[in-house]
Amino acid sequence: MDAVERDEWLAAGFAAGDERCTEAAYRRWRPLVHALAHRSLGDEREAEDVTQQVFLAAWRGRGRYRPGPGGFGAWLTGITRHKVADALQARARRARAAAAAARAAPLTVAGGPGSAPLGEAEQAVDRLLVLGELARLPSAQQQVLRLAFYGDLTQTQIADRTGLPLGTVKSHMRRALDRLRRTLPDPVPAGR
Repeated sequence: MDAVERDEWLAAGFAAGDERCTEAAYRRWRPLVHALAHRSLGDEREAEDVTQQVFLAAWRGRGRYRPGPGGFGAWLTGITRHKVADALQARARRARAAAAAARAAPLTVAGGPGSAPLGEAEQAVDRLLVLGELARLPSAQQQVLRLAFYGDLTQTQIADRTGLPLGTVKSHMRRALDRLRRTLPDPVPAGR
C-alpha cells in the first residue's frame, strides 16, 4: 500500500470511527496541524490547545468528512484555520478585557500608594470577561443566568418568575454554562 492509499484508508477508518485508524490519523496529521497552529499563533501552549481542539472537532464531525481534493489533510487544515481564528479572537477579547480593567483601575507598583492588589485587578479582568461572554448569549439564556447568579434564584423560582417551563429553564442554564465553559479561558491557579 503506497502513502496515498494509506492516507485514504486512514481517513476512511477515522470517518467510520475506527479507533486504530483514529490513533494512526492523529500520529500522521498532528505535526501538520500543530505546525500550522504554532506558525499562526506563535505560542506553544496555544498551538497545543488548538491541535487538540482540531482533532476533537474532526472526531465530532467525522460523519461530514467527504474525500476530495487534498484529502483528509486538507479537511484538517480547514478545521485548523477555524480553530486558529477562534483562538485569535479569544486572545483579542482577553487583551480588550485587560485594557478595560487597566483603564478602570490603573495600577501603580503593587503595594505602593494608590495601587490595587494584583488579586483585585485579576478579579476585575475576570468579571469583564464573564460579562462580555454573558452579553453574547441568547437573551433567554442571559436572563436565566442573571436571575440565577445575580438574583440568587433557584431554577424553580426562575420558572415561576419568567413563566417558562422548568425543563426550559434547566436547558437554558445548561446550554449557557456549556457555552461559557467553552469560550472563557481556564482560570489560572493562585500563585502562578
